[in-house]
Amino acid sequence: MSDFSAHYGHWGLVVIMVVIASWLLYRYAAPRSWREWSGAGLVQAFIIALYAEMYGFPLTIYLLTAVFGLDLPLTSYSGHLWATLLGYGEGGAMVEMLLGYAFVFAGIALLVAGWREVYRASREECLVTDGLYGVVRHPQYLGIFLALVGQLIHWPTVLTLALFPVIVWVYVRLARREEAQLDRTFGEEYRAYQRRVPMFLPRWRDWRRFLREQRASARDTTGTRY
Repeated sequence: MSDFSAHYGHWGLVVIMVVIASWLLYRYAAPRSWREWSGAGLVQAFIIALYAEMYGFPLTIYLLTAVFGLDLPLTSYSGHLWATLLGYGEGGAMVEMLLGYAFVFAGIALLVAGWREVYRASREECLVTDGLYGVVRHPQYLGIFLALVGQLIHWPTVLTLALFPVIVWVYVRLARREEAQLDRTFGEEYRAYQRRVPMFLPRWRDWRRFLREQRASARDTTGTRY
């Protein structure tokens, strides 16, 4: 059996990875409305498509080789498609994996830290405008985007590449609806916050503060139980 064939067919591992990733999603971005469920459902579909191809069946590689006739090396690292398509080999695949996971872990850290700050604010029934929320208005959604981008760098597939822009569109619409509700609830206080803080991406001068707040929130999260 070739190392390419040996890499796939591990459906038990697919199930385990899907369960772990899904637990993170629903634990720290728990849907509360049907619109939130639609976004979470798309992310769930992304997760299933990703791990089904990563460890189950290489649909994207099959389409590229059998349907479109591309001559790709069939090895255990062929799924690192950017390195494979550009001909960078195993070394390029390793760089691709490390870069992708850097985005994934940064995204997960944002998701968890953002949940923690929202949880505290909900207990105090106040508008959260400091910490990570003092740099971007939707750090949890940014965390989801970063984690998905990381997986698109690490192990791109036809289905995940197609799902990603739809997921971004759904969460941007969801964020705008949430902001409309917060505007009705908090009025000028929230509008002033909107003018002061960008929606998803920190201002250039705030990146250092953003990274500092993320590290501080991560330290507080690991030291606090809820």
